[in-house]
Amino acid sequence: MARKAPRHAEAERNDHALLEAAKKVLAVDGAHASVATIAARAGVGIASLYRRYRSKDELFQHLCALSLDQWISAAERGLQHDDPWEGLAHYIGACVEFSGGSLGPLAGTIAVTDEMAAKFTRSEELMRDLVDRAHAAGVLRSDATAMDISLLIEQLGKSPLIEQLDRQGRADLIEAAHNARKRTIAIALDGLRPRHPQLPGTAPSPALLAERWEHTPTDRTRSPERS
Repeated sequence: MARKAPRHAEAERNDHALLEAAKKVLAVDGAHASVATIAARAGVGIASLYRRYRSKDELFQHLCALSLDQWISAAERGLQHDDPWEGLAHYIGACVEFSGGSLGPLAGTIAVTDEMAAKFTRSEELMRDLVDRAHAAGVLRSDATAMDISLLIEQLGKSPLIEQLDRQGRADLIEAAHNARKRTIAIALDGLRPRHPQLPGTAPSPALLAERWEHTPTDRTRSPERS
């Protein structure tokens, strides 16, 4: 296999660092997160960043596409498990671990590109395959839907304790905090087993997540925001 050119490899490393930094900054600052803060946290120069991305929106669109790649990879690995429950549990655990849904604050603030839409569709298809397979095997409660699991991942991906300790620089407590979150995930996963009582209310519609990405363009006659 041919080795990647140094510049391409560096760009990939920067992309990964920016994505991880964006997740952390967005968790605290929401949609008001600044590119300067994200770049500083990622250790990427703001000047080089804007040589590659023409605007804040373009950067965030690219990061969303990278995040969707992680969802797709987690689902593909989950489907490789012979055991349907283990495959689904792997998928949920992996998505929580990389903070799936942590770019949610961007919903409605940027336009959805064709690349984002295609990857979102692929991700949804794979997750439905995981859920359908688990239902068919009788290991997932019959009233749990793919949307329920998406929302569960989004909620479990947020960890105020880990975020607070990270801000405080308490490296001595981070491992314990991650262990505590793993226990919470295990408790939540147990609730997806078939033996539990019926879930309350009606199943959430896929539109609940999709429609928040509807974007109303703002005035772009001004120079691109580079905050």
